[in-house]
Amino acid sequence: MPAASVPRLRVGFILTRRFTLCALANFVDVLRLAADEGDGSRPILCGWRVLSTTTDPVISSSGIAVQPEERLGDPARFDYIVVVGGLMQELEYLDPAHSEFLRRAALAGVSLVGVCTGAFVLHRAGLLQGYRCCVSWFHHNDFLEQFDGISPVSDQIFVVDRDRLTCSGGTSSAHLAAFLVDRHIGRAAAKKSLAIMMIDEAMAAERPQPGLPLELSTADPLVKRALLTMQQMLDTPPTVTALAERLKVSRRKLERHFADALRLTPSQAGMAIRIAHAELLLSRSARTVTQVAQDCGFVDVSHLIRAFKSARGITPEVWRKAQGKASLQPETIV
Repeated sequence: MPAASVPRLRVGFILTRRFTLCALANFVDVLRLAADEGDGSRPILCGWRVLSTTTDPVISSSGIAVQPEERLGDPARFDYIVVVGGLMQELEYLDPAHSEFLRRAALAGVSLVGVCTGAFVLHRAGLLQGYRCCVSWFHHNDFLEQFDGISPVSDQIFVVDRDRLTCSGGTSSAHLAAFLVDRHIGRAAAKKSLAIMMIDEAMAAERPQPGLPLELSTADPLVKRALLTMQQMLDTPPTVTALAERLKVSRRKLERHFADALRLTPSQAGMAIRIAHAELLLSRSARTVTQVAQDCGFVDVSHLIRAFKSARGITPEVWRKAQGKASLQPETIV
């Protein structure tokens, strides 16, 4: 192959069982659109291959299958190996050969990328020790439960720590891919890819992750990060002082930002988040009101009932019945 035809950015993908299809598609499309013109879909400046131990199709969480194109082989032929994760319960079924391949890649100086729950795969392979990593706020507690002594970053869309890059999944994978295109090809190519994908602009790594659908909508980055932190700590809500310390700002500054952005205090916003999550659990699970109170950080069930009645005008149990959820099946996470 002539030297001129070698891509500037070479990426290999490893897909876990039930991987997230949109995370893979967003990443690949940024690479695809970075240099090509028209509708050619040609890997001109970027090259990418889906790797596996076999050519058997890998089923995504949506049921759509992707067929690997190459065997694992020598990882040094790539600049980055990207692990695209998905459903938590499927991660344990990853072929051990993939983990060994990732370790060989690390020894060869190939940068490793974890997308969605791909960070779990990298850490299980012993490849995130001493590194900061990003996981979705949705899987923050799962990470804490599986890996003692390590606190992941869950209040920004991706993290770059030397030769380890991780992102929360979804559209954040497009922004991480754009970061790589910017690094290896140029900013114009990165902007072009995102523009064609109808994404207004590249987001910096520090941009807060989107969280649960709440009525607490704001463009203030500090307030967004604070709200996401509250969501991650639902069962043990921090004091306003502790929240400010975690975000590395003064309590006064935090309160001022909340007042300007939401016309609420941080405590009021935190209570709104916990009530909203209580509604989610009441409507989508068979948990008792007492269990919901524990999961949402209330002192006891009486505390939840008082707060819920103050916010909604009725008790949690009456609210649940009004939603037609009196007879529920056990909770299922999809």
